[in-house]
Amino acid sequence: MVDIGDDAPDFTASLADGGIEPFRLSDQLGDGVVVLAFFPAAFSNTCTDEMCAFRDGLDRFESVGGTVYGVSTDLPHALQAYRHEYDLPFGLIADPDHEAIEAYDVVESFAQYGVETVARRAVFVIDRDGVVTYRWLAEHPGKEPEYDAVAEAVAAATNTAQDVD
Repeated sequence: MVDIGDDAPDFTASLADGGIEPFRLSDQLGDGVVVLAFFPAAFSNTCTDEMCAFRDGLDRFESVGGTVYGVSTDLPHALQAYRHEYDLPFGLIADPDHEAIEAYDVVESFAQYGVETVARRAVFVIDRDGVVTYRWLAEHPGKEPEYDAVAEAVAAATNTAQDVD
């Protein structure tokens, strides 16, 4: 399990960000803090509440140098439709091959809904050096993160990086 202080596992996927393009986590590091918000499924109630909460509070993350990405096992075109439907201004990472959820050990089974493998609801904050500085894992699928704690973690990771400069 990826923990605080670990190097963030790199992965490649597709990014739904107005278009669909390749995404590699390591290409995003170095310029600022990255927030990976893993969620089980686009268009589901709790996931939509969570992504909309990140949308509504996005300035709290961006103002301190954080970039938010939602990550799910949905296909890129489904995530593109989801972004459009809910006016999500940040990129959504499509991980249908489970590379990211396996690397971060956030694999969840929703067999009762006919879906064998999805992302467990989790949030990781990664500083610009690629080190995990914050980790939150949902205790149950309907639990949402503490958004204030995530914002504080982003600010702390940004300030630590600036102190080193």
